[in-house]
Amino acid sequence: MIKPIRILHVVVNMNRGGAETLIMNLYRNIDRSKVQFDFLTCKEGVFDQEIKKLGGVVHRIPYVSDTGHFGYIKSLNHFFSNHNDYQIVHTHLNQMSGLVVREAKKHGIKYCITHSHNTAGEGSLLAKGYKWYSSLYIPSNSDYTFACSEAAATWLFGSNTNHVKLLNNGIEPETFSYSPEVRKMKRNELGIHDAQLVIGHIGRFTKQKNHQFLIEVFAKFVKTRPNSILLLCGDGVLRKEIESSVEELNIQENVKFLGVRSDINHLLQAFDVFLFPSLHEGLPVTLIEAQAAGVPCLISNEITDEVDLGLGLIKYLNIHNINSWVSELGKIKSKHRELNNIKISQIRERGYDIKSTSSWLQDFYLSKSR
Repeated sequence: MIKPIRILHVVVNMNRGGAETLIMNLYRNIDRSKVQFDFLTCKEGVFDQEIKKLGGVVHRIPYVSDTGHFGYIKSLNHFFSNHNDYQIVHTHLNQMSGLVVREAKKHGIKYCITHSHNTAGEGSLLAKGYKWYSSLYIPSNSDYTFACSEAAATWLFGSNTNHVKLLNNGIEPETFSYSPEVRKMKRNELGIHDAQLVIGHIGRFTKQKNHQFLIEVFAKFVKTRPNSILLLCGDGVLRKEIESSVEELNIQENVKFLGVRSDINHLLQAFDVFLFPSLHEGLPVTLIEAQAAGVPCLISNEITDEVDLGLGLIKYLNIHNINSWVSELGKIKSKHRELNNIKISQIRERGYDIKSTSSWLQDFYLSKSR
């Protein structure tokens, strides 16, 4: 029996971020008798157990912030000297991919893929400088470059994006189809009644996601609609800070922190509107999911227009103007959306069905390993 080829995906951890969700969607839909995924991570993640069940191996090395530059290089060196049997290494660390592909190439890895999932770097001036330094090694050590959007391609790979392959952040659209029963069940579960307007957000509590702005918008809006509810799904370094701000603004009765969730497809049914004021994004998979569920989305004008699937659900707003967000929220009604008003075929036509994405990627991997 022919063994599957094994692809090494490099991530910080396999938690529920956009890139990680995409990788898991691909992994679940790929033919694992032909292609298997292994992972090089630095921290534990919520998907680790599922990866092992699907036949993947999770390797772990310390991250650069825990071990310093030389310690990190030493760990990468040690790892690739013992695992140079991978033909393909696919890295998802944005600018930090440079150091990984450099070490992989030194140890004879045949193909290195660097994948851009964002349009800006995070962290202090020092951290940004270090990431920039790492990114210098991407062009000379990457055999292929992938991106989730044109904007993400330009940010990481510069103006020469002709050779960048766009890999859409595909989803399983049928699992997001609107269902009045699921909406009712989720709202009951959360103690929300029919007449209440539910504003939702899904994302890590980091500077990029702009939660402070989001809750300031909500605090202003809730004065006009006192029975509205804000649902915040996710976790992260700034969560405690945002919880404190919610108390200072005295809106804690109207805000629910739901943590990391595995039922996003059902939670979206409970939303009346999705608020997404990010400072920068590659192409957020959550916005594809929200459109598949038929949820109107008010989003930051910093996000690429590639995310708009043309379904009439996306409205771009200025992240420096709280009043415009409050005003647009005032136009949203709490109502039952038409059953399946967003056709699965529309998502597929626009190239966001994970089955076609995973099929393309599988063929790509197999063609390189022959």
